[in-house]
Amino acid sequence: MRSISLLALCCFSPWLFAADVPGSQDLPLVPRLADAQIVDYRPAVELERIYPLGSIRKISGQLRFDGQVGARGQTTSVTYELPPEHSSTEAFTAAREALQKQGAELLFWCQARDCGESSLWANDVFGNAKLYGSDEQQAYLLLRLAAPKDNTLVALYSITRGNRKAYLHVEQFEAATPLGDLLPTSATLLRQLKSTGELDLPKLADDPDDTWLRLISRGLNLDTTLRVSVSGSHAEAWRQALIGQGVRAARMETGAVDGAGLRIELLR
Repeated sequence: MRSISLLALCCFSPWLFAADVPGSQDLPLVPRLADAQIVDYRPAVELERIYPLGSIRKISGQLRFDGQVGARGQTTSVTYELPPEHSSTEAFTAAREALQKQGAELLFWCQARDCGESSLWANDVFGNAKLYGSDEQQAYLLLRLAAPKDNTLVALYSITRGNRKAYLHVEQFEAATPLGDLLPTSATLLRQLKSTGELDLPKLADDPDDTWLRLISRGLNLDTTLRVSVSGSHAEAWRQALIGQGVRAARMETGAVDGAGLRIELLR
């Protein structure tokens, strides 16, 4: 009877016996989702790394994307297979929120077919066939850590395969030389605003900056149905400047004037 009970436990609770690949470990910056299993681990190695900042495609055998971050440095990666009760979207969101709470800045964020083909992300970007799945069930995010670790990037990629197995890939890249100025895409700013309800931009503490003004206005004009509040010590100057860039005045309210930097919040 005891043997039968043990057999039943093995059949119906496989995650109790799941084991990480030997020698693997979590990355300190990203907490592991409950019962997730490490199925691929690549310890730190120095190499030249390129991270896309746009949808990827192949033209004449060459990988193409609109923008990129490229540098040489130390790369470490962990791939988790998720238990059936957790989706790839849930794991991706938990990792993103954990990194944002540490002050990480979003550089590029895409989901589903907006990312391009999953096979290209799996094989050409990350070199990991486990990450090949449905184009509709993928998400990619590149973040830059806050100073003094601002020469470190973290890439997140989540996918659900045809067999319904879900994976989260986490890659940490520590550049050997300063990365310099890196800016998010306008579409990423819009996705962040719609997903989290706010854009918190503490570095924009002065009068409107032309480069950021173009990025924010383009992001807001990608969805003209949204209404937002603009807060910060220079909130009204930013609001007027955004109007000058073609954002309708009726879509924006001036919020609180205290606080450091610029804050844009979605009005429900």
